[in-house]
Amino acid sequence: MAGNKYIKLDTTTGSLTEQAAIQASAGSGDAGKIPALDGSGRLDSSMMPAGIGADTAVIAASEALAAGDFVNIWNSSGAKVRKADATTQGKEAHGFVLAAVLSGANATVYFEGPNTAVTAQTPGPVFLATTAGTATSTPPSASGNVVQRVGVATSPTSINFEGSQPVVLA
Repeated sequence: MAGNKYIKLDTTTGSLTEQAAIQASAGSGDAGKIPALDGSGRLDSSMMPAGIGADTAVIAASEALAAGDFVNIWNSSGAKVRKADATTQGKEAHGFVLAAVLSGANATVYFEGPNTAVTAQTPGPVFLATTAGTATSTPPSASGNVVQRVGVATSPTSINFEGSQPVVLA
């Protein structure tokens, strides 16, 4: 979505020109420019001061991930990210992704906040599911399953991620 435009006075010629507001910052070269909101109605995180914005990390995916997947970070010659899975101890959810990623590509992992790439959620507590990458309102109950509350569904299309300590069922 293109940003709105404004009229700018060229102080050397005295003429007025149309200028587009920027939606992302490339750094100090954009100092003094007027920002525009992005397609979601928010400022791009590149325009925020250091330490302000989403808590994220870019990590290589060891398998294909779908938008909205809850993910597990593990070590395989460095940090890798894969689908979290309540059927396997050690694959608890550390965060989520908002965009689909192919295996081997870099994924932006969110460690807190709203996962808005989910569907069919029932408002209330949500747990890591036995279907890899997904969440459910009913905690797993089979022996060996991992019970981990991953947050609270606030609408059918949003889970506020609040990872908790996993418990392996006997």
